[in-house]
Amino acid sequence: MKLPAKHNNYVSDHTLFIADLKAKNPGMEAGQQAGRALLWDKPPVSIDEQERQMASAVKQQAYVYQNKN
Repeated sequence: MKLPAKHNNYVSDHTLFIADLKAKNPGMEAGQQAGRALLWDKPPVSIDEQERQMASAVKQQAYVYQNKN
């Protein structure tokens, strides 16, 4: 969305806050990327490994607090 000409210089408080935070902590983005890589960037799992994991999975009740009578 393009703002009208009279609002071209407007910068929101949120944008100012984030820019200030990044200026104070220059290594913050690298830390975020490292954390993201830790959670999401995993090597692909082979078909054999997937089958092994599925075969070794233990069946669980749909509602774990319900006793089987």
